[in-house]
This record gives sequence, C-alpha cells and structure tokens, in this order.
Amino acid sequence: MAALVLALVGLALLDSLNVLNAGVVSAVIFTSRLDRRSPIPGALSFIGGVFVVTTTFGVCTVLGLSFLTSLLDFHVTPAIRFRGELILGVLLVGLAFFPLTAQSSAPGWAMAAMRDRPWLLGLLGLAVGTGQAPTDVPYLTALAMLASLHPRPAIWPAIIVCYWGIALSPSLLILGLSMRRTVRAARIQRALVRALTRYGPLSVRLLFLVFGVGLVADALVNHSALW
Repeated sequence: MAALVLALVGLALLDSLNVLNAGVVSAVIFTSRLDRRSPIPGALSFIGGVFVVTTTFGVCTVLGLSFLTSLLDFHVTPAIRFRGELILGVLLVGLAFFPLTAQSSAPGWAMAAMRDRPWLLGLLGLAVGTGQAPTDVPYLTALAMLASLHPRPAIWPAIIVCYWGIALSPSLLILGLSMRRTVRAARIQRALVRALTRYGPLSVRLLFLVFGVGLVADALVNHSALW
C-alpha cells in the first residue's frame, strides 16, 4: 500500500506541472490587479471547476472499470499486468520525445467575462478539466492502479480528491502569494510562474522518459511472465 501511495503522489506531482492551470490563475491575478479587484472569486472559480470535473471523472472511471471487470469476470493476471506495463512504458517513452505545447494563458473571452462575473471562470475550469482528464496520461495511470486494487480501500474516493489537491497546489500557491502585499511574495510568485512556464513541459517529458524506461525495464526483467 505504501508503494502505491508513493506512486500516486509522484503522478500527482507530475500533474502539478500543468502550465495551463498556473497560466490562467496568473492571468486572473494580473487582470484583477488592473481592475483593482480581488482575484480570489475568479481564481477559485476556475480551480474549483477543474477540481470538480477531474475528480468526478476519476470516481466514475474507477467505478466503470470495476463494473466492467466484474461483469466480464476479468482478472488481472501477471501476464496482463506486465504486458500493460510494457505498453504503458513504451507509450510514455514515445510521449517524452514529443514537445508539449500546452496553452499557458486564459482565452480573451474568459478575461473579459471575469470583469463583470468572476464566477464564469468556473465554466472555463469545467471546460479545461473536461479536456484534461481523458487525455491526462499520469492521471489515467493512477486511476488504472486504483481500479486494479483488490480489495480496494474504502477511502479510495478520498485518494482521488487528495491527488487533485496536490496537482492543483501550484495554482493555489500562486493565488495565496498574490494576496501577500510584500516584495518577497511577489518575487516568489513570479519565480514560480516563470519556472513552471519554462521548465514545466521539459520536466514532464523527462519524467515521462524516466517512468517509461522504468516500466519497460520491469516488464523485461519479468519477461517469463509476459507469455
């Protein structure tokens, strides 16, 4: 169980490097300062929208996979497990060589709408979360790990909630720093946003490569169980 928790924390930290989420929150903060308004309603609406969609998707996915495996009387054998590791490892290694070009700022219509109705950014969060969840390789990996647990711990929905608490922590940290009117806080906030924008995509690709090579190596070490 400890190994599973560490793996899920690692995947959540990988998801926390998402440039778009941090970029939208930073744009909300900048626009709010220009309008002399608090960034909290708009930023929390966006973060809440992403959180609601991704956690709901996760719970539904785990329940759906559990239902299908019980309906089809499907059991994860060692051969299936190591084949899955091999396929996922090759996929991650392949993704590591594709440059990530995720959008790092909020669309103009969202910023315009926020000036009058900050809660509308919650709709942007719902849209972003809907696009992220089904294509998020680390998150899908975490959900597959949870769904394959037998028996599954009773607190598994809380695990998904904690996962996105970690994944969205940089956005919350940026928002928290923006509320402190000190030079040091502003400097840390700018440095954090700059680091995520500059090194986030590269870090994700490197971690994809490390995880992918590790999964492929584990599958090859247990090659006798592949067939």
